[in-house]
Amino acid sequence: MIDLHTHTTASDGTDSPFALVNKALSAGITVLGLTDHDTTSGWAEAVSAARKPISLALGAEISTLTEDGISVHMLGLLFDGENSEIQAMLSDARDTRIPRMKKMVELLRSDGFAITMEDVIAATPEGATLGRPHLADALVKNGVVKSRDEAFAELLTNDSKYYVTHATPTPEVAIRTIVAAGGVAVIAHPMASRRGDVISTSIFSDLVAAGLHGIEIDHRDHTSSERTELRQVAAELNLVITGASDYHGQGKLNSLGENLTDPAQWERLESLASQRRVVTP
Repeated sequence: MIDLHTHTTASDGTDSPFALVNKALSAGITVLGLTDHDTTSGWAEAVSAARKPISLALGAEISTLTEDGISVHMLGLLFDGENSEIQAMLSDARDTRIPRMKKMVELLRSDGFAITMEDVIAATPEGATLGRPHLADALVKNGVVKSRDEAFAELLTNDSKYYVTHATPTPEVAIRTIVAAGGVAVIAHPMASRRGDVISTSIFSDLVAAGLHGIEIDHRDHTSSERTELRQVAAELNLVITGASDYHGQGKLNSLGENLTDPAQWERLESLASQRRVVTP
């Protein structure tokens, strides 16, 4: 059971890295991808929790923005965590999240919603990468909405008047940086239309030219027709196909292992990294 996309309290999940590994073990996961948003700060704790039979594919989910302003998330896996260029890119992405959040709070307040920046900070675990889920948690605590899912459905989608983007690299820059750090690049849930605007399949050729290795296809936010279309793209461009839960703990409905990556696809993806970096206890 190979689940290559999960989150912890190092970004916007509700389980600590230690707890996530334990839950993955209980769920029968054999390869766990740890991919917190724009950070590798949860790696060490996850490694300390790992024990047989689980292996860890350490990485990060990197926020990017196309030239025409569409948000794209890029999974970087198996890269060198000590690489200065990728750490600088992750740091820059985190730094832009604070002014972005302040603007979103201001927009919500201007329409009468009970929320402050202090509320959001209080809802963000210490050391976590600030994101919309923390704003959603604060809105839940203040009684504005009943759940994270409701907050995203009604207020925080990419198409919402309260959504504010933040300065991030382009997908191509992120891919090249992942590859230069020895890792593999997989575009996350690229056609999840329920999240807002999505990229056209025509962009995939440019991403492959930048070094893209795979597409996350089996994901709860992809419809059956979107999965079929993406499988055709993957076949045409000889890209690895992955599936994953995008688990966030109690913050989302996603369950560990609800979508998985085929072992043969994982073997191929791992072989494309510059060296073996899977953590095997």
